[in-house]
Amino acid sequence: MSTEARLRVNENGRVVIPASFRKALGINPGDEVVLRIEDDELRITTMKKRIERAQRLVRKYVKPGVSLVDELIADRRREAARDADE
Repeated sequence: MSTEARLRVNENGRVVIPASFRKALGINPGDEVVLRIEDDELRITTMKKRIERAQRLVRKYVKPGVSLVDELIADRRREAARDADE
């Protein structure tokens, strides 16, 4: 697959992402995409990929076997108990 394509912007400001690019990026009809300007370039990704990237980043700092959900629930319960005591 080529990693570069030349496209024309139509009168409504639209471009069509070539099928090979959509397939390589895992972009499917109905997917939500995120556009970002970075170093004077337009970058496109899916919300799914952004979430996966964030999860990988967080995993670097969380010990194996630790559930962040369980920790959050425990924190909320402690706060609720503290508020009830006041």
